[in-house]
Amino acid sequence: MAFITIAPPAQPGSLDAPLSGPTKVPGPTTAPAAGRGRLRSASLRTVPSHVLLIALAVVSIFPIYWMFVTAFRPSSDALSTNPLPGPLSLENFQYVLKTIPIAGMLANTFGMALTLAVSQLLVAILASYGFARWDFLGKKALYLLFVGSWLVPFQVTMIPNYLLVSQMGLLNTITGVVIPQLCSAFAVMMLRQHLEAFPKDLLDASQMDGRSSWRTLWEVVVPNLRPALAALGIMLFISAWNEYLWPSLIMQKSDAVIQVGIRGFLGAEGNNWGAIMAASSLACLPIFLIYIFLQRYVVDAFVRSGLK
Repeated sequence: MAFITIAPPAQPGSLDAPLSGPTKVPGPTTAPAAGRGRLRSASLRTVPSHVLLIALAVVSIFPIYWMFVTAFRPSSDALSTNPLPGPLSLENFQYVLKTIPIAGMLANTFGMALTLAVSQLLVAILASYGFARWDFLGKKALYLLFVGSWLVPFQVTMIPNYLLVSQMGLLNTITGVVIPQLCSAFAVMMLRQHLEAFPKDLLDASQMDGRSSWRTLWEVVVPNLRPALAALGIMLFISAWNEYLWPSLIMQKSDAVIQVGIRGFLGAEGNNWGAIMAASSLACLPIFLIYIFLQRYVVDAFVRSGLK
């Protein structure tokens, strides 16, 4: 009688298991190390660009830092070359508050800048919508005139504008400062680029729903361009706030705008640099606050529009 022995199935990995192919032996993985090497080399390549950006940032911020340092120094140390702000003193700020009505000047400057920004933004919305939406005779020529007016320096048209404002009896008034600058060619150009990229199907669908062109502009276009309008409004406001030549030419009163008030500390007998820096520091504070609270609109507008 023959006995048949049945062996148990071989376990995987044992010596009795059949050889069905090459056995893979786990070993050290080189992929993570290679990835770390590529990441390290990429980081090293970006070091020079970061160093350059940091240097440019320091160069840009240093004048503002020096302005505040000089403002907090005693008037006797206003011309000191020490980069540190000590010893601190409020003497210059107290002198500015006693000498000029800086609160009223800041209010006048804010009203002037806000009026200019709103009027330029309104004109830019209407003009850019017309250029981007409709085709009419002389469209390209008219747009080139807008671009050409932006390239002409304001000093070229300053004398004719001054004579016009003088004949209208608007000297020493905020209206005389605002009227020659109601339109900004830069604002029209920027908004036209946004409207050229606006979906045409959305505009056609709005008119098919029964909306007029006017309602389409304010109910469809403007809400979708809110980040771009906010960014442009901030830039127009800052530009109007920093305007010096035209307001100082029109507004001869010492309590008109902050630019004229700062000029009052410049005299033939000597310049009070501490007071000038203190007044300039107070004039910069509203701009810093506006940018801190509204900078996300600027970044959002540049990201959406693809501008660099």
